[in-house]
Amino acid sequence: MRKVGIYPNLEKAGALQVTARLVPWLEDRGVGVLLPREVALLLGRAELGGDVPAWARDAEFLIVLGGDGTLLQAARAVAQAETPILGVNLGHLGFLTEVEVPQLWEVLPRILAGEYEVEERMMLQTRVLRAAREAARFLALNEVVVSKGVFARLIQLELFIGGRPVEEYWSDGLIIATPTGSTAYSLSAGGPIVSPQLEVLIITPICPHTLYSRSLVISQREQVRVRVWATHRELALTIDGQRGHRLEPGDELEVSKASETARLIRQKGWSFYEVLRRKLKEGPKGGGMAAGNGEKEKK
Repeated sequence: MRKVGIYPNLEKAGALQVTARLVPWLEDRGVGVLLPREVALLLGRAELGGDVPAWARDAEFLIVLGGDGTLLQAARAVAQAETPILGVNLGHLGFLTEVEVPQLWEVLPRILAGEYEVEERMMLQTRVLRAAREAARFLALNEVVVSKGVFARLIQLELFIGGRPVEEYWSDGLIIATPTGSTAYSLSAGGPIVSPQLEVLIITPICPHTLYSRSLVISQREQVRVRVWATHRELALTIDGQRGHRLEPGDELEVSKASETARLIRQKGWSFYEVLRRKLKEGPKGGGMAAGNGEKEKK
């Protein structure tokens, strides 16, 4: 039997109601449904529940109900399974979600019939090295950010690319983004907008204490290494604005293109530039260009 996963953000108004409608709609068409365990229990369908990474390989595709932040979380969860994702927007216009709820019932029959394209988005792999040993490893779709924490003190960041020293920043932090993340925090910090068809890394300092420090755009074949120094211990690493990890002075980060990709379902005719044009016209209203990417990860 064909199976489809549903991944709702329960903090979004209407997400559970749409899920409750989707389950019988899919089952009536001979499609099995997979749900996160918590959602299955809320709907009284415990037999459909499980851990998302565990059942992701069994799903033909994943329907994500929320906003761009929900999709970021889902993309990390199913990246190794290579499960295509259909993003359904329950908030304001985002860059990643594909359809609005009213369109869903019109679009889904075409998706089930295979009338869609899959857009692959580059992801980042980050290793935290402490005393030359790996302390943590993360996957990101938007960006990884090193920041100074709550202290109003600059931190020192040494940047190496391909093993060669490039720059030493005194700043509030550093953003290393994918093209997908170029319209999120990186843009707010003065970074460029980059087409998602490219595979590059965008390195943008946050409030650098020099006038000449600017964003760098480098090849996806190059590895970035960042050494972090500070006089306090409130240093933080943030993944996609959702996951946090405490850093220590002297820690090093290794950031490179991940072997995994995010696979987004697109209807024929979808255009990044059309979404960009609409978002630019929207401006700061409803959160601005970088909105939609900061939903916190559900615990």
